[in-house]
Amino acid sequence: MTSKPSVIVEPAREVPVLLDVDVVVAGAGSAGPMAAIAAARQGVKVVLIERFGALGGNLTVGMNSKPSGLLPGGIPLEFWERAQEIGAAGSRYVADIGKGNIGLTAPCDPEMAKILLARMCAEAGVQILFEAMVVAPIVEDNQMKGVIIECKDGRRAILAKVVIDCTADGDVAASAGAPFIVGSEEGAMQPVSMYFKMNEVDMDRFAEWARNHPEDVTERYISPDRPEYGIWATGFERMLKKFQAETGIKLQRENITLKTAYGKTEVFCNSTRVIGASGLSVLDISNAIMELYRQIEANARFFKENVPGFENAYINGISSMLGVRETRHILGDYILTGEDVTTGRHFEDSIAVDLAAMDIHDVKGSLVRFESYPPYEIPYRCLVPQKIDQVLVAGRCISNDHVAHGRTRNIPACMATGQAAGFAAAVAVKTGRVVREVDVNSVQELILATGMPIDARQVEI
Repeated sequence: MTSKPSVIVEPAREVPVLLDVDVVVAGAGSAGPMAAIAAARQGVKVVLIERFGALGGNLTVGMNSKPSGLLPGGIPLEFWERAQEIGAAGSRYVADIGKGNIGLTAPCDPEMAKILLARMCAEAGVQILFEAMVVAPIVEDNQMKGVIIECKDGRRAILAKVVIDCTADGDVAASAGAPFIVGSEEGAMQPVSMYFKMNEVDMDRFAEWARNHPEDVTERYISPDRPEYGIWATGFERMLKKFQAETGIKLQRENITLKTAYGKTEVFCNSTRVIGASGLSVLDISNAIMELYRQIEANARFFKENVPGFENAYINGISSMLGVRETRHILGDYILTGEDVTTGRHFEDSIAVDLAAMDIHDVKGSLVRFESYPPYEIPYRCLVPQKIDQVLVAGRCISNDHVAHGRTRNIPACMATGQAAGFAAAVAVKTGRVVREVDVNSVQELILATGMPIDARQVEI
C-alpha cells in the first residue's frame, strides 16, 4: 500500500505585480486604517489590504464597538469625533469598576464606523483592497520589498518600500523572519470569544434593574437619560452560577459584560469564551467558532430567563470573526513589560500615550482582570522587529510581554501604534532611510501635530 504524502510540493510560478507603491499596510482592523491614513496624509502612495469586505476588524466586524479606554488624541480621536458628529458614537464616560473608576470611550455604531473609516481612507488617497489576504512576504537581502496576496484575481504581488504589519497576529513580520513569542512565558494565550447582540430589549427596565442591583452588576455605567451608547454593565456572577446549577448548562464565563451602542433596544453581549484555542490554528479557530455558537444560544436563554428587560429579546447579530485576544508578540528592538505599563516609565522614543485599562482574561478561565492604571508610553522600538528591515508592526502584535499586552491589545493602543507606524513609514520613504534608522524626532513631531500626546507625565485624566 502506498502511503499518502505528508507534504505537497508546489511548482514554481511567476506572480504578476498588481501594484507598486510606497507603503503597504497589511490588515485593516483598528490599527491598519490609522496607519494608512497617517502615511497617505504625508503624500506617499499607500495601499491597505483587508481580508474582509469592511474596515475596522474587531471594532466593527467583530462587534466590539467600544475601546477599553479613552482616546487621548490624534487621528483616532478625530475618527471618533467625526463619528459623534453623525450620531455614530457616544460620549466618553466614567465607569464604576468596583475598585475605583475608569474613563471609557463610549461605543460606536459598528456599521457607520465601517463607512467612516473607508471615507477617511479615501479622503487621504489610500487605495483599499478588500477581500484580499496577504499570504507571503517579498524579502531581498533581509529587507521587505512587498507582499504576495491572494484575491479574486488569483495570486498577485504588491511592491513597496515599507510594509506595515497590522494583521494582529504578526503574520507578515513572522513569515519574513522576525522573531516572536506566543502568549505568556509558558505559551498560554488569553481565551478567544465572539460577540453577539440581542434586540427588543426593554432598555428602561434593564437600566433601572442594573442601576439598583450593584450586587449583581458590580461594574457599570448607566446613563441617566440616554440608553443608546450609555449602558455598560459587567458582573452577573451569582446569576450565572444559579442558572448553570439549575439547568446543567455550562456557560464558560464567570462574569459577563453587556453594553449598548446605537440601537435604543439593542444590547451587545460579551459573554462567551473558549480556553486553550490558538488563533494561529485553523482547526482551533474552526472548532472554537462551533463551540461559541453553542454558547451564544445558551447565553441568550440565560438573558431571557434571568435578566429583567430581556424577556422578549432575540439574537439579531453575531460577529463574523473570532475574537482573538492574544497570539504572537513580535520581538522588537524593545520589549515592553508589565512593569513599564503599570508604572508609567518614560521613553525618549515614545510615540503614543495610552490610557486603556489593564484587561486580561486569565488563560485558565478565572475572572477577568479589568483594572485602572495611570497613563503609560509606547516606545517606537516596540514597532521595529528584530532581524528584518523595512517592516513595522502595529496593533495587537507589537513587541511586549503577556502582562503589558493586557493594555496594548486594546483598541486605543492599536490605533495609536497604527498612526505612529504610518508616520514613520512615510518619513522613511521620504528620507530614503530604513525604518530602524528613521529620525524619531521627526516622527514625534508629526504625532504631536495631530494632538496625540507622547509624554505620559503631561497627561491628566
